[in-house]
Formats: sequence, C-alpha cells, structure tokens
Amino acid sequence: MNALKGLEPAPVFEHFEAICAIPHGSGNTKAVSGHCVDIARRLGLEYRQDGHNNVIIRKPGTKGYENAAPVMLQGHLDMVAVKEPDCDLDLERDGLRLGVKDGRVFAAGTSLGGDDGIAVAYALALLESEDIPHPPLEVVLTVDEEIGMLGAAALDMSDLKSRVMLNLDSEEEGHLLVSCAGGLRANCRVPVQREQAEGQHLLVEVSGGLGGHSGVEIDKGRANASLLLGRVLYELRKRFPLRLVRVTGGDKDNAIPGSAEAELVLESAAERTAVTEALRSIEKTCQQEYSLTDPGLRIGCRETDSRLLPLTQESARRVLTALMNLPAGVQRMNPSMPDMVQTSLNLGILKTEEREVTLSYSVRSSVESEKRALTDKLICLTEQLGGSVDTSGDYPGWAYREDSPLREKMVEIFERMYGHRPLVESMHAGVECGLFVSRLPGLDCVSFGPDMENIHTTGERLSVESVRRTWDYLLAVLRALR
Repeated sequence: MNALKGLEPAPVFEHFEAICAIPHGSGNTKAVSGHCVDIARRLGLEYRQDGHNNVIIRKPGTKGYENAAPVMLQGHLDMVAVKEPDCDLDLERDGLRLGVKDGRVFAAGTSLGGDDGIAVAYALALLESEDIPHPPLEVVLTVDEEIGMLGAAALDMSDLKSRVMLNLDSEEEGHLLVSCAGGLRANCRVPVQREQAEGQHLLVEVSGGLGGHSGVEIDKGRANASLLLGRVLYELRKRFPLRLVRVTGGDKDNAIPGSAEAELVLESAAERTAVTEALRSIEKTCQQEYSLTDPGLRIGCRETDSRLLPLTQESARRVLTALMNLPAGVQRMNPSMPDMVQTSLNLGILKTEEREVTLSYSVRSSVESEKRALTDKLICLTEQLGGSVDTSGDYPGWAYREDSPLREKMVEIFERMYGHRPLVESMHAGVECGLFVSRLPGLDCVSFGPDMENIHTTGERLSVESVRRTWDYLLAVLRALR
C-alpha cells in the first residue's frame, strides 16, 4: 500500500489503491463487493447487496440539493485479470503491485483494472465526502461486466429512482459516449477423439502480440495469436506428418489474445529440426506482416515433457478447419459513420479438453439483426464440423437519444471548463448503459472517464492528471444537476 500516496485527488487514489489490493477479476468479486458494503455501513448509508455481489448504495443530497432528482453513478467491480507469463502473482488471491511512472499508474506484471476500478474509486470518494455538493446519489456497482455484463443483467432495478445516469466506464478523456453496440458470447464446441501415437512432444508458441480490447481495438489490425496459431499449424501440417495434441490461447472472450500455443507430436528428432527451421521462416513472414501493429511478435518452439495422447487426424482436421474458416474480426463498418465498426467478433478463448476444443467468441454489433446473423454463421459452420454452439451474456445495444438534456448540459460544462467541445461519439465496445436504458424508461445517460491505455492487457496505464481533471469535471456536472 501507499504506492499512490501523494497523488491527487487523494481520496480517489486512496480508494483505487485499496481496491487494487483486493483480487477482483471477473467471477471473483465477493471480496471487493464486501469492501464496498463495509464502507457503506461505516458511513451509515442505505445499501443493498444481492446474491450476485452487485451493490447499490444511496446517499442523500447535500444542503441545497435535498429535493433534487437523484443521480445514478454507475460502474463495475470486476476487472480483466491477466498477467505476464513470468509473473508470480495468483490473481485469484493476490493484490496488484502498483507503481507510477511518467505520470501514469501501472501494475507490475499484470493488468491494472483501471477499467473499471477508477469508477468505483470515484463513487466511493463521493460517498465518503462531507463538503462536495451533489444531488441524492444512487451508486450502482455491478459485477462480471467483462464476461457479458452478467451482473447488470441479473440486477433487480425495480427500486432505482434515478432517471439520470453517469456511467464511469469510458477510457478517453474529453469523449462523451452516448451509444454503443450490443453483444453476446458464443462458445463453439468441436468434438475430438484421441489415439495412441509415439513420438517427440513439441510446444509451438505464438507470443508478443499487442492484444487489446476486442471492442476498442478490433479494427486496429492487430494479430489474434490464436488465429495466427491456426495458420502456423495449417502450414506445418502441409509439410510434415505431425500430430496435434492441444491448442490453447487467451483467457477472456473480449480481449484479443497476444499469445497462444499448440502441443504437437513429431515422429523423429530430424523432424524436430525441420519444423524448427520452418517456424523460423513462418516467423519472419508474420513479423513482416505485423511489423507496425505487433512489433514484438514471436513464433517459436520448445520441447515439453507432456505425454497427453494426440488427436486423431480427423479431429485435428476439424480443429484446424475451425481456426482457418470461422469468421473473425471486423465484419462490417457503419455506412453512416465510415470510421465506426458496426459488426465484429473476436476469438478470445481457445482451449482443449479431453473430448472437445472450444472457441469462445465475443460477438458485437450495433444492429441487432446483424448480431443474430453472425451468430447463425458460427452455428452453421460449427455444426458442419459436427459441433455445437451455446451463447450467453446477450446484452442489448444502447441507441442514440436525439433529445438528451444530460448530454447537452455535459457538453456545455466541458466547453466552459476546457475551452473546447468534447467529442460526442458512439462506440463499438459494449457498456452497461444499454441494459439500464432498456429497463428504466426515460433514463438519460452519458458514459465518460479518464485516459487509459491498453486496457485488458499488462500494458494498461492510467493517467494521473486525467484522473484529476475527470474528477473536477464529474463534480462540476453534479453541481449543475440541482
């Protein structure tokens, strides 16, 4: 603790550091939810915690704001918890190792969880404040946003009074998000069989990809390591009689995987030498292709002492067919806004079990019919391989609201504070606003936040000065909502 001591605003960074000391990856939110409840109890505030670990905390308006309409502050408690291969932290049990460099907060060897820990820190600092003017507040902190907005989908919203919502789950200062895509998770399951085969086991590794958020960076042309692994394996299989044991890549469906690996069985040491040489050539080709987007890309191999049985040749063919042919990446750009992705999907998790290989996709679109059609394409192709597809975490898009008093007020305040207009935009990544808007009639909401870089990766950084400016802006907006 105290790695962030001296940073301003002090209450915000104190709460952020306390949150980072608690493991809170998606699916592991009980402790951080309890932490928020403990603060509500200490402050004597009304709260509700449900069985999913969602938390709602209410604070009355300050003097002069007692009768103002309530305002919802909304963010999520979970983070995408990823780490470098050589990091010794157990992200299910250990807190993060924070540091500050060049005006940015980072976590050594892991993702930082600024998405969306900073929203929680802002909210807790406001709840704890005694001298900040604000309307009545409903702080709504959901869970498992990063794996399909599961907490928001399960949340009982019947007692929420707010019809103005400030969502603090955006990563670019000066950008006001006013609509977003909907999405779902699709798990494509390809059945496999195994058989006995002798030989030398070899691990083929694709690593060093930049990765990133599958909504924000899907159009950046970055390498998806799992898809690239499929290409590498297909090329090797054209040249050598190798056997495939397993394929693995990524651990979050909404993160572009930067690394992936496959275990093979080779017939001889001579074949190992030939495969190694072939991989050098393939690596050189791929490094040239991705020199601008993924300058650290590497493809190599090493021996492994695994003795798992390889897949049958027919099973291996089905797996490689899936990796080479299932759709991935940007599918359609928005014809009205050429720079905006309209429909996409990301192969985020690739895993092999005894009897099946699963390819888990994050499917996104701002057009519901295109989202359904793309999901049907996955189902159709997977069924042709003898497999099946199950979906989860289906969430609606958030449509642009023509008449938004909140948006207009926030634009006016920003322009007055900073001398220029903010960028009002739509985003291909999903935020929870769509779920709230669909269930709270008349809800007017805007999403915003401080500058963050490389979220969902170990290169994640949070700008200290941007946190301060966004805090000042948040307080100015609350003051104006009398």
